[in-house]
Parts: sequence; structure tokens; C-alpha cells
Amino acid sequence: MSIAKNKVVSLTYELRQDNETGDLIEVVKADQPFVFLFGAGGLLPEFESNLEGKVIGSKFAFQILAANAYGEFDEGALEYVPKEIFVIDGKLAEDMLQPDRLVNLRDQDGHLVRARVAEVGEAEVLLDFNHPLAGVNLHFSGEILDIRDASAEELEHGHVHGPGGHQH
Repeated sequence: MSIAKNKVVSLTYELRQDNETGDLIEVVKADQPFVFLFGAGGLLPEFESNLEGKVIGSKFAFQILAANAYGEFDEGALEYVPKEIFVIDGKLAEDMLQPDRLVNLRDQDGHLVRARVAEVGEAEVLLDFNHPLAGVNLHFSGEILDIRDASAEELEHGHVHGPGGHQH
């Protein structure tokens, strides 16, 4: 069986910046593999296209340029906000105001947005709304551990159920 639309795929990988010797970003090992429904639209399209047709035991290594991954770093996604928006119950939430800290906020429409605290000033905080991997070329290497047909329920829900997948 090979990787194709509507197959459940289990794999290991190392994700590095730029190439096979770049800074390590993430490791997924065989004891807790990455399990996903191929072709469901939840992954980077170029990630899936590089895996399509592979079989159990196939090893892989490929790069995805930033523009085809999480986009280039956008200076327009940096925004200064007043420090007082971090006042909770009359007290400044100092623990949230640490550089590189991820914070959850609500936009003007009430939607949850995540930002990284880039800089803390006297009266303002610089927030970075870019994806954490924006501007980063990604290099994946790993191995295909398992491929199976998705169940009718998995296809209906658009995600994997059971071990390594969604539980409900």
C-alpha cells in the first residue's frame, strides 16, 4: 500500500531549519509517531506532495522553502500595543510580558489570536503576529512506519481516530 488520498499515515521525522545539518526544531519518534489523514487539507501541501506514493519503510528527506511553508516573515505583522491591555483585575500581568512568550489575545471581532512578545517597553509592548516558523526554510527527514485505509468515520470527520489521532 502506498501513501495516497484518504490513507492514514504514521511516520517519524526530524524537522530542521534550512537543511539536514540545520538547527533542530522538532523530533517525532517511533514511540509517538505523527499520524494523519493524507489529503484532508490539514498539512502543508508541499509536505504531502513529498510523501505521496511512498510505502511503509520508505525513508524521506526534503526541504520546503519558507514561502511554501508558513510564509516569509512579515514586518507588517509586528504591532505595538499599549501595556495596559495586559492589566488583569487591576494588576499588570508581568508573567505575560516576557520576550518570546506566546500570549493569547482577542482581536476586535472577538477571535482568539496568538502573538509572541517581541519587546517590552515602558508604555508599549511589541507583539509579533507572524507564525513562529515564518521566514524559516524547513527540512524534514524521517521514515514511513504505517499506512492504512481510513475508516468511514475518519473520512467523515476529516481526521484520524484512535492511537495517535483524535479521541472522542
